[in-house]
Amino acid sequence: MNFCFRKNNSMATQVPPKHRNALKVLMFPWLAYGHISPFLDLAMKLADRGFSVRVCSTIISRDTINKQIPEKYSASIKMVELCLLKLSKPITNEIPVDLDHIVLETLKLSKSNFAKILQKLKPDLFIYDLLLQWAEGVAKKQGILAMKFVVMGAAVFSYLYTTIRKPEVEFPFHDIYPGENELMKLNELIAESSRIDKYDDAFAEGNIQVMLMSTSRTIEGKYIDYFTKLSNWKVIPVGLPIKNRVTNDVDDDVEVIDWLGTKDEGSTIFVSFGNEYILSKEEMEELAFGLELSNVDFVWIVRFPERETRNLEDVLPKGFFQRIGERGRVLDKCVLRSRILNHSSIGGFVSPCGWHNVIECLDFGVPIIAMPIHLDQPMNAKLMVELGVAVEIVRDDDGKIHREEIAETLKGVVTRGNLRAKVRDVSKNLKTIGNEEMDTAAKELIQLCKR
Repeated sequence: MNFCFRKNNSMATQVPPKHRNALKVLMFPWLAYGHISPFLDLAMKLADRGFSVRVCSTIISRDTINKQIPEKYSASIKMVELCLLKLSKPITNEIPVDLDHIVLETLKLSKSNFAKILQKLKPDLFIYDLLLQWAEGVAKKQGILAMKFVVMGAAVFSYLYTTIRKPEVEFPFHDIYPGENELMKLNELIAESSRIDKYDDAFAEGNIQVMLMSTSRTIEGKYIDYFTKLSNWKVIPVGLPIKNRVTNDVDDDVEVIDWLGTKDEGSTIFVSFGNEYILSKEEMEELAFGLELSNVDFVWIVRFPERETRNLEDVLPKGFFQRIGERGRVLDKCVLRSRILNHSSIGGFVSPCGWHNVIECLDFGVPIIAMPIHLDQPMNAKLMVELGVAVEIVRDDDGKIHREEIAETLKGVVTRGNLRAKVRDVSKNLKTIGNEEMDTAAKELIQLCKR
């Protein structure tokens, strides 16, 4: 196996004085976008507070990471590339759920390469993804302080912990408890978790009983307290993502931003299901007709499976584009989600409710139209409804969505000023304590590193 250790040379610049002799942090996120993004947010928050950060990843995620690191962080955040064995299937950072195990096994087989990275960098602190628990053991052997970073919310994480580690305990928060269909899918994940090797156990005790979590006490204080009491783990919340960060992406969304500029404030719905879930033909059709029936303006990002080329006209209902006219824009390419969410015309976001999606919405003060699919999404959706910042598209007893329900939900969101006001209030409160939470987190990390 050939070992390669590459830094991002395109970002090599003189380290400014404030970063010299800073505490060194190595991060290792899971390769999917929904994990990389919160890790990079945390990296920037740490860099703002004087830490020197290296992000370990692979060629799979290299371009994604490089695009998301703004130039102003070029001295304080750099990528370190971990070389892998040849994958049996070509994979990108848009990792389908059914291929997770292939990527995980490939990463584990590269353990010796990762150990060499640790030996060379000698970080003061190693922050790893909970899906990469095996890496904590590698760090422990070298006497390096290691801490997991949980990129899901405290509500879901505490539910999973209760179900897997404390099955005799009843989870006390019934308002966010999964429904029958949702529970079936979640139980599949839990059953899989119970069969995994001890070195992959996301709940395994590390060399310290402290974890970082991508959340805020403002929205999940009771869940953090519940988990801490039940598990004896200390949770350090790091707050919400950095808003409006400028990335190195090409400006390829100018046309849609200009189009949004022609729409009234709060009048337009944004629809996106991210990179890791592709709607079925039936779901796509119901959503399209729901958008059409609602008479609401919209921007819809449609994604297809990797390396599969399709024509939008072929996958959407016949005559759809002619009927919606200038009322909507449907794009089959990546655009920077933050630019759209930050636009004044956006009055709601149809989201599957991955954790990073929902907290990003809260940061921008955009109401959430929840259409959860699987994993943690249904519980995230219920949590947002409980907070009063979301409405959920109701499914039938078979778990299917219907166009009439979609249309009524969309119309309700753009006409309910009280919902937008509630989201803005929550967003304002989060911003008030956001920097304080991260300042506290940074101080705790410094103290732990100096023990």
